[in-house]
Amino acid sequence: MMPESGKNGGLRLYCASDFPLTWKLDKVLLEKSLIDSVIINFQGSYWLLGTDLSSYGAKQNGELSIWYSNSPLGPWIPHKQNSIHNTYNRSSARNGGRPFIYDGNLYRVGKGRGGRYGHGIKLFKVEVLNSNEYKESEVQFVINKPLKGRNAWNGAHSHHLDVQQLPTGQLWIGVMDGDRVPSGDSVHHLTIGFMFYGVVLGLVLLLGGLIGAIHCALPLRWCLPHTEKRSGFFNVDNKFFRYHNLSSLIPNFSKLGSLGGRISYRTWKGRVYVVVAMLILVVLTCLGTHNIYGGNGAEEPYPIKGKYSQFTLLTMTYDARLWNLKMFVEHYSKCASVRDIVVIWNNGQPPAQGELKSAVPVRIRVEDKNSLNNRFNIDSEIKTRAVMELDDDIMMACDDLERGFKVWREHPDRIIGYYPRLAEGSPLEYRNERYARQQGGYNMVLTGAAFMDHGLAFKRYWSKEAEVGRQIVDSFFNCEDVLLNFLFANASLTSTVEYVKPAWAIDMSKFSGVAISRNTQAHYHVRSKCLAKFSETYGNLTAKRFFNSRGDGWDV
Repeated sequence: MMPESGKNGGLRLYCASDFPLTWKLDKVLLEKSLIDSVIINFQGSYWLLGTDLSSYGAKQNGELSIWYSNSPLGPWIPHKQNSIHNTYNRSSARNGGRPFIYDGNLYRVGKGRGGRYGHGIKLFKVEVLNSNEYKESEVQFVINKPLKGRNAWNGAHSHHLDVQQLPTGQLWIGVMDGDRVPSGDSVHHLTIGFMFYGVVLGLVLLLGGLIGAIHCALPLRWCLPHTEKRSGFFNVDNKFFRYHNLSSLIPNFSKLGSLGGRISYRTWKGRVYVVVAMLILVVLTCLGTHNIYGGNGAEEPYPIKGKYSQFTLLTMTYDARLWNLKMFVEHYSKCASVRDIVVIWNNGQPPAQGELKSAVPVRIRVEDKNSLNNRFNIDSEIKTRAVMELDDDIMMACDDLERGFKVWREHPDRIIGYYPRLAEGSPLEYRNERYARQQGGYNMVLTGAAFMDHGLAFKRYWSKEAEVGRQIVDSFFNCEDVLLNFLFANASLTSTVEYVKPAWAIDMSKFSGVAISRNTQAHYHVRSKCLAKFSETYGNLTAKRFFNSRGDGWDV
């Protein structure tokens, strides 16, 4: 075994005294700081390839040196062309795995840089290898494009590949090492984010000065020399020139402080300038916030007791919202914990399977009847315990889904959602999230964006006790999520819902004009009627839960 030992200043070879757990040092092959070293037996000789950091001016990601010997134990003779490569511009000079022989030809695996360490893997065919000469050329190495982006096995930071042929001689196995985030990516995100914030601050000050909301002039005393005791001709002369130079800057400072009135927001042209500037500020602020608070960019799943899981994403739609669905599937299929997507098709001609671009399997379940009750139909083909019901017109970051999924795994007997509501009063009245926040609590979450145990939730929804509620849902073509909240509340004396605040969410129905809730007041009025009817049948909801009750702050 020849482990990485560059920091020890020598390339060390170990022998197994009790394979595979006990090893002892056999010998130091080379007294050099080599990294990513590999040994290959090719054409009767042993060849050692590595990056020699002990050589003068060695480039860690661009250096490659070669040694050869008649034995893997040495002695090792340096190649006459060393260093074979040693330049910042040399991509993939550093080894990215063991070389391998295919059809009699030797291939070397290199780390692709792409501006950062471990950007990807490249493959080189060794055309000439002897004690005097080395020549290689890059060959096409086809790895299927990762459909899940960074959340795929070869998503962003693949830096080591080991390819070996099985003893049968028919199959090859390749093992890749890497992760989802390139080196330095988190620092890069923070740097970019704070740069955006800095630009926003500068633009705010500039805009404030231009419209006269901010007046900033440099006080004259900051520029003029103070009266001091003279201490020689040199001091006097020095102060004279300093005074002359600073006084020449005063007109410029005065101009800076008199920006007020350059843009008049009372004119239509001035208002256009201000609106455009405000839009730019909003965009830059969002970009800065995304880079700083959006995580490391990988949107990785969250472990529970060191373990990960997956869920099924369910969405209900019909033909008028096909454009929404295409965007929905393409985006959410890339989220790390999404195992598959089920599209509940309520009305019209369903799309062909090839129309939906997805990184995970997509199943379209065509319903016989156009009913909102179909959202919770018992489906034996769902392979995961957790499902997320998500309206096809809601777009949010994958990280928000992952956080909600983690909360559900902590409380699998509850509905975990992103849109809280508080039903209270006599009779109960349906109101928006702002009201719930003003009152400091919620007792429902909308299932248009919620995690649940489908075996538990769907069984309750299609129970005999829920039959009256389902009829009400069909009569109003509304309130299926309200009914499920009542059914959960009726089955437990403790809290049955949990809220997770998304970093951002966009309701695409506002742009499509095909949402059933586009008339907000009428929609809320119908839901208030549902609350009254469900209360008569299933009793009142459980006591409200307060915001900011989670220790991780995800419900703030």
